[in-house]
Order: sequence, then C-alpha cells, then structure tokens
Amino acid sequence: MDMPSRTAPGEQGGHGVDEGPRGFFGRIGSRATRRRGDAAANLQTREALLLLQNYEESGRGWFWSTDADGRLTYITDVVARTMGRSAAALLGTPLTDLFLPADSHGERQRTLRFLLTRQSAFDDLPLRGAFEGGDRWWAISGRPQYDADGQFTGYRGSGTDITAQRRSAEDASRLALYDSLTGLANRFNISKKLDATLAAFAQQQRSCAIMLLDLDRFKQVNDTLGHPAGDALLKQVAERLLKFVGDKEMVSRLGGDEFQIILPDIDDRGKLGDMAADIIASLSQPYSVEGSRCIIGASVGVAIAPFDGQSSDDLVRNADLALYAAKGNGCGRFAFYSSDLHQAAEDRRALEEDLRDALARGEIALAYQPVVNARSNMVTGVEALIRWTHRDRGAISPALFIPIAEEANLIWPLGEWVLRKACEDAAGWPGEMRVAVNVSPIQFANPELPKVVAKALAASGLSPDRLELEITESVFLGDTAEANRMFKALKGLGVRLALDDFGTGYSSLAYLQSAPFDKIKIDQSFVRGATEPGSRNSAIIAAIVALAEALDMETTAEGIESLDQLDLVRKLNVSHVQGYVYSRPVPCADLVGHTEAGVWTIKPSGPARQRNDRLSLFRKVGAIHDNHRYAVVIRNLSATGAFIEGILDVPVGTRFVIDFGEGQLVTATVRRSMKHQQGIEFEQTMVSDGNGGLCTRHRVSPYLIAAAAQQTSALALPAFTTTSDWKAA
Repeated sequence: MDMPSRTAPGEQGGHGVDEGPRGFFGRIGSRATRRRGDAAANLQTREALLLLQNYEESGRGWFWSTDADGRLTYITDVVARTMGRSAAALLGTPLTDLFLPADSHGERQRTLRFLLTRQSAFDDLPLRGAFEGGDRWWAISGRPQYDADGQFTGYRGSGTDITAQRRSAEDASRLALYDSLTGLANRFNISKKLDATLAAFAQQQRSCAIMLLDLDRFKQVNDTLGHPAGDALLKQVAERLLKFVGDKEMVSRLGGDEFQIILPDIDDRGKLGDMAADIIASLSQPYSVEGSRCIIGASVGVAIAPFDGQSSDDLVRNADLALYAAKGNGCGRFAFYSSDLHQAAEDRRALEEDLRDALARGEIALAYQPVVNARSNMVTGVEALIRWTHRDRGAISPALFIPIAEEANLIWPLGEWVLRKACEDAAGWPGEMRVAVNVSPIQFANPELPKVVAKALAASGLSPDRLELEITESVFLGDTAEANRMFKALKGLGVRLALDDFGTGYSSLAYLQSAPFDKIKIDQSFVRGATEPGSRNSAIIAAIVALAEALDMETTAEGIESLDQLDLVRKLNVSHVQGYVYSRPVPCADLVGHTEAGVWTIKPSGPARQRNDRLSLFRKVGAIHDNHRYAVVIRNLSATGAFIEGILDVPVGTRFVIDFGEGQLVTATVRRSMKHQQGIEFEQTMVSDGNGGLCTRHRVSPYLIAAAAQQTSALALPAFTTTSDWKAA
C-alpha cells in the first residue's frame, strides 16, 4: 500500500521542500519555542514595568507623554500627587501648565513652548513647578513620536528632580552677592549696582546720592560682650536701615561695621541731611542683645552724582572723605563731600603729628567759662576748656583737635594734663568757686582714672568738693558693672559728678537712678530753639528741671546767648546758666582778677532775641548781577542771609545770584547797604552741611552747566570788582 503523500501535490514545506517526518515535529517544536519566547518577553516586559513603577514611586524621576496637541496622556502618579492632584485628573492638561508662569525664569518657559511647537527633541531642560511644600526644579527631556505614516502623534519624556542642585547653586550665587550675616547686598553686589545705576543715569541726566555709614563704639560691644553679640547687633542695624530705605537691594554691608546706601534721584541736600540725621538718631537708640542693653552711634558721609563724581570709584572715594570728615568732628555726625575735604584730610594728618608734641611745646592751655546762678547772677563755678594755639596756624578749634586726639590715642595724656592744670589753677582762686572738667568716654573706661583724679587733688591741695567731673551719656554703653564701679570709686574721692549734654540721644532715666550725679547739664540744642514759636523745647526743659529737682540735683542750661533765652530758662527754674550772655571763656589770669574780692557777679548782656546762627567767614565768592560777575568777600553767613564786601553803594532791593562754587547758586536781595558792605537776604534758606557749616539745598547740575556753556556764554561772565565798574553797570 502506497503511503499517502504528506504534502499535496504542488504544496511545499516551510521552504518549499518536503519536510519528511521530522519537519512536522520540527514545526511543532518551533511553535513551542516561540511560545516560550513570548512568555519570556512578557515576563521581561512585566519586570521592566515594575522597575519603572519602582523608579516612579521613588520620586527621583517621572515619566510623561502627550498627544499631538501637547496635552498629557500619561504622567507619573507620584508626581501628580505632589501637585495636589491625581494622574487621572491631570490627563488632558497642557504639559506647559505644570510649570510656573513666566517670571525671572520666563525665558526657559517660552523655550519649552517653542520646542513643543517645533516638535524638537530636548534634554535636561530646567523648569520650575509649583508643588506641595514649595517650588521644585526638574530637568525635563522629551522625544517627538510619529506613527507608521510619519504623522506626529505627541511626545514621550521624563523628568528628574534637580531641586537640591538648583538650591545649592542659588545659595552659592546668594553668597557671592549678599552678606551672609545681614542678608544685605555685599560690597561686590552694591558696586555692580552702583556702576549700572550711574551709567544709566548719566545718559538720562539724573542724580544719584550715596551714603557711607560707619558705626561708632561698635568695637566696644565686640570687646565687652563678644563677637556673637556684635553679629546680633549688626543684624538689628541692618533692620533699622531697611526701614528708612525700603529697597533691600539699595542697602549694603561693605564689611565689618560699614554700610552703604544708594539713593537714586535725590540731590536735595536738605532732604539728605534730614535723612542722615534720622538714620543717626535711629541707630543711636538702645539695642537689646542677648539680654544686655547696648548703645552705639553712627557717622555718615554723603556724596551726590554727578556733582561729586560721575564714576562709582570717584563717588565712593568722595563719600568716604565726607565720612572721614564727619567722624573727625565728633561721633554722631554727617557730612557732605566738598572739594576742600581733600586738603582737610591732609591738614588733619598734619595736625595729628603736631598734636603729639603740642604739650611739650607749651601750646596747650586752659580757658574757663563761668557758670552763673540764674537768679543772683553770681558766678558759682567755671568749666575748664582746652585750647591749642598752633605755632604756625594759630588757634585750633577743640571741635577739630579733640576727635583727632581720641582717634590717635592722645586723649588720655591730654585729659590727665587738663585735670592736673585745672586743679592747680583752682587751688589758687579766692573763695570756693568750683571747676568743672570734661571726662571723655575713653578716659572713663580707663580703670586708672580714679588714681589720676586723686593725684591731681593731692598735688594741688584742692578740696575734692570743688572739682566737678562732667561725664556724657555715651559712657553708659551696656550699663556694665564696670561703669557702676567707676562711679563708686569717683564718688569715694568726694568729687561732684555732672551728667553732660543730657537729652542728646542716649537718655535713660535708669542712668539717673543708678549713677550718683549732682547736676544735669541741659544740652544747648534744646535751648537754641526754645524761644521759637511752636517749639516744644521749653516743655522738655521744664520736664528735665522737674526731674532734677525731684532727685535733688542742680541744673545748668548751656549755650545761652540772648536775653530772651535767659528769661525763658529763669522762668523754667533752671538753677545755673552758662553761655555768652554772661561771658565767653577767659584765661586764668583774667579770671583771678575778677575773683579777687571772693565774689564775681556778672550782669547779663547780649541780643534781645535769639538770632539764626551766623558763621564768621572771610571767603571769596561770586556775586552775579545782569551780565557782570563781582568777586566779593562773604562774612557772617547764616541760613537766611549774609554780609558781603567788595562793591560800593549798591541800591537796596538789588538782586544778585551768589555763587559759592561747586554748583551752589542762591538768589539774594540787598536789604541793607552801607558803602562797601551789603546785608543780603537769601531767597531760599541754606541748610546744614552736617559739619558745622551751611550749604545750598540744591546745586546746578554739571549736565545743565555743560548745556548752558554750549548755548550761551552767560556763565562765563567778566569779573568786575571796582566801584566804577558797578556804577557803570
């Protein structure tokens, strides 16, 4: 019997070849192999899915996909939950909606939208998203997908959490630009900002002021309470500065106890002076640091672009010169830059060298200003005031050389000499007149002070109750036990203690409660404005007097110059008066002549009313009238007017423009004319320069001067100074 054919005629096996008996089983075997392969592939796929699921759940990365319109078709559920939603709820949401709206990182946001529109692949694109617990940063990667016909179907991609790396980079950037202690801009940051501001403002012809601040007595806090307390104090200083400026980016800590403030679009020196004074007053208020009470102060230097420099280097250097001048005239002051500060700095250095030898050369002397009983006009004591007559320069103001002495560590030998000399002089005066000697905070902090006082008393034979030590409130830094021990030691010698300059920024009733003062000296700043309409100074003086009387203390009003001031302090029951209304400081020899009878009574004399402070000057300025410029000398300058000399017979009512130099122009009208002298009244009052002088509120911008020079020669006026020139004009 024939075997049936395994393959129908014309049929072929797998390759068109008769398989024979092994081909059938081979085909069955290959199917089994395929089934086993499919099972392995399925197993591998499941393992891959599980691995991807574990990776997603770890939170380290996530996956996403979109349709052709950029709407989500898949997103890892873990990431969706961190957004406060489920994966299902996010499906159909545009991918771009997962990230924050355009802000400082808006360029990246627009880049993602652009890439999706262009159907471009991208890798590790940093984007920021809003997640529960704060913002997070992700590095996003994506690949466009296409179907069999080449049609775009959407994206598939992944995301990786880079928040930690991003924050680390931002922290590093912040450290490079901001002070780690106070959070203010650092020196590098503020320098770049000032460069950019001045460059932009120069093109727009706008002004920009800067202030440099240096803290007074900060070193004492570090030395007394330690550096952690100093750091805590600097933080509080930064907070107070921000209250004034508002813009954190405009306030900088340059390092140590130095700060800088940028003040765009301000050139009004009256406003800047008020702001500097307010900053000084604020920073001088007491601080609470780690349970201790601290008192510091501040000095401020001000420079204004373009008047005082058009580059940041010039402006900062000139503000630093102004700061140096402010500190040179005593703590707690401000000063504006002026070109003569360069020479002043050189003069100051020369004076420091000369001051070191002034005692040995016999150039230092004492003058004594009477302290008078306000009711009887009888002199009860005097204040010893140090005087320096330089061999070449003549009399040097104590306001100039005392700060130099403090900075150069010369105040101790000078103070010791003053104590000895004052006691020696007073011992030879008839009667029981007291002598008052100022004690600086530096002297008060020296534990040797009681010994020096005791030696001066013993050497002179002066009774201790005739010596009065005047101590300012600034010695109460921290109310330390050392201060209390010093007070106890001084009172143990039997001397009197007076609290000087009371009410000038460091006042506290706790001082009067703890320190054994015999007298309170009312600062002249309260007296000067007390007679002006609307002034509250008289109420302040009355309160001080009442407080002193309750504590069984005397009071002395300083700086009384006019009869109306004297009448006021008498009505307010001030017990003693010191000022020009009775006497200027006099040499010891003159004082002895007045006291030979044992009693010295002075009749008060002076102007009936308080006048604006006048500065005795001999300074050449320009007086411009019509097309003429006259070189004149200005004298007795006040905020509201001055006397000028150099033009003959000027009619009353004539208007001038007074050119003080450096862009300072003020319109003035002649109110009195006496041959070659004219009394002029300013149209706009001048303001304090913070350095004991006066300046105009505004200055003519160099931009305007340059523009005017191109258009007209009006500012290049001929200098006519003779009488005939004036009459011809």
